[in-house]
Amino acid sequence: MKDERSKMKDKFKQDSFIALHDIQLQTALDRGTTRAVNGRIGAMAETIDAPALRQQAARARERALNRLPELLEQLEANVISNGGRVLWARDAAEANKLVVDLCKEKGVKRVTKAKSMVAEEIELGHALHEHGIESTESDLGEYIIQLADEKPSHIVFPVLHKTKEQVGELLTQKLDMPPTDEPEKMTRFVRKVMRSKYIDADLGISGVNFAIAETGTIVTVENEGNNRLSAGTPRIHVAVMGLEKVIESMEDFGTLVQLLARSATGQRMTVYVSMMTGPKRSYEIDGPEEFYLLIVDNGRSRILNTEYAEALKCIRCGACLNVCPVYQNIGGHAYSAVYPGPIGAVFSPLLAGVTAMPSLPHASSLCGACQSACPVDIAIPDMLLKLRRDLVDQGGQTWGWRMGLKLFQIGMRSPALYKLGGWASVLATNLIKNGKGQITKLPPPFNGWTKSRDFPAFAKESFHERYKKRKSL
Repeated sequence: MKDERSKMKDKFKQDSFIALHDIQLQTALDRGTTRAVNGRIGAMAETIDAPALRQQAARARERALNRLPELLEQLEANVISNGGRVLWARDAAEANKLVVDLCKEKGVKRVTKAKSMVAEEIELGHALHEHGIESTESDLGEYIIQLADEKPSHIVFPVLHKTKEQVGELLTQKLDMPPTDEPEKMTRFVRKVMRSKYIDADLGISGVNFAIAETGTIVTVENEGNNRLSAGTPRIHVAVMGLEKVIESMEDFGTLVQLLARSATGQRMTVYVSMMTGPKRSYEIDGPEEFYLLIVDNGRSRILNTEYAEALKCIRCGACLNVCPVYQNIGGHAYSAVYPGPIGAVFSPLLAGVTAMPSLPHASSLCGACQSACPVDIAIPDMLLKLRRDLVDQGGQTWGWRMGLKLFQIGMRSPALYKLGGWASVLATNLIKNGKGQITKLPPPFNGWTKSRDFPAFAKESFHERYKKRKSL
């Protein structure tokens, strides 16, 4: 176990180092996150009272989590009364089996899959492929990722790690697109390719942004229309959701939808907000003949009754990723998790086990920008600190680290030792500083600091000494 933890830590450090020195990645991150942050700030400024709206949204999510079992039962009853069916999955394996078995039962050969973080989490696309079922991502970003055989790097913008020039080159190689780096031309080209995929698909898979318990309605928000086409064109529609996506009412939806687009893409509202309540009726021309709602647990119920339940409030807007100084510099792939960034540094270890991802709780400066940007006011920095505590409690730190903290604790509790340590630090650092008063190389175990930055020498006169002098004047 210790070896596995060490490998995970080393992998995060290696991947982060590579990301920091990848010029194209840095260009893509700078373009994408800057645009997203500025867009969110502008869109939120248009609201009458943004802080009050955030708190109203936070309360809506808290009410839903407090009544989760009851609301899920209400949702199931209303989906069934609307002509749909509800499937329950305890974990990824069961969820994938339910979808694969449904495809086999219905003779499904081709599937279009709209953007869904839960489907990505359970690796539904891979499961379908392994059983000979053709699955095509319909979201433009996800489709590009599929062509590149890569993982998404962002909750909302899966291809944020690529520049438009890289995307153009990929589409030229994979689809024989005429060379261009203009996003509009690339989008038009892919749209033509995808039209036949929607028409030929036997089954469409979508995600769920909100599931409204009082009506049995599922809601998806998007800008491309691919989600609606995946849900409405094939004869069968399967909507996949984590069990935490349920909310109480249309009133709560009205609050939350105001914040989702503003926080995610800087829009007042996405181009498409689709509200689907079961399969098509006898009097309707368009829509699926059959509707299935797949509700996935996969560790969420285990989180619900813990001090980390607040993490389930997340509405997957990605705002915390965009403002995070760590994510802004290393992107999403360095996290080696489906959910990257600050919320991913909390949620991913909670799903997999904190010792399985020991680096993620430390992938934060604890600056608080993530909580400030969060539309439902999730206390992400507090949970990161608690996860670090859990790592220590579960033996996630080396003997040397634990001993160092113990000695630090003893020194900080003793005025005499504190004063002695200060005097020794002044003496030691002033002996090795350069002419500019900086230290460019510290001895182990402190040399990790000076590998990437200088260390200032301690002041010759301590604060206490200066205070006494000033007080005596």
